[in-house]
Amino acid sequence: MKSSKYLYGASGHAKVILDILFSNEDEVVAVLDDEPNFPKLSNIPVIHSTKFQPTNDHEFIISIGNNSTRKKIVTNNTFKYFKAIHSKATVSSFASIDEGTVVMPQVVVNADAKIGKHCILNSKCVVEHDCVLEDYVHISPNASLAGNVTVGEGSHIGIGANVIQGVKIGKWATIGAGAVIINDVPDYAVVVGNPGKIIKITLM
Repeated sequence: MKSSKYLYGASGHAKVILDILFSNEDEVVAVLDDEPNFPKLSNIPVIHSTKFQPTNDHEFIISIGNNSTRKKIVTNNTFKYFKAIHSKATVSSFASIDEGTVVMPQVVVNADAKIGKHCILNSKCVVEHDCVLEDYVHISPNASLAGNVTVGEGSHIGIGANVIQGVKIGKWATIGAGAVIINDVPDYAVVVGNPGKIIKITLM
């Protein structure tokens, strides 16, 4: 029996995920939201989350860009999840991508990369061979990770950032837009510039 697909979160990010699903000719039943502001999103019905009772036949993607909010929703619910990979993304047959993760158009994921749960690989980002992305990571548009990079849970790599090979980025770190990362980054660090420098440590 074919599962029914839903998104959770009627945001701009949801619009992009819907485009991924449309590119694959997937059918989406509805978008759930805690505070819906409009009846439809890209012609898909938006319904209040409290008016929906999920079953085992319902599969979800959390369509919220904020990494910590995405984790909170996953932690507080028992949904089944699916992943969404745009038809114009390039993903190696030797890479692995876990549930809840979304891969935007023109993304490249190369051999033996391992992508965790509920990650966002945004438009035109590159994840090279043997990279490891833990759960809830967001790689922004045009960011590039060279080979053997590790990114810890919940970290956000900003738009156009570059990370050289073998670097380890800790959990819940933030890499600023356009930063060039040549050294390991500790947990909760905020790093900006070229070369990247830590400007603060922000605990959750």
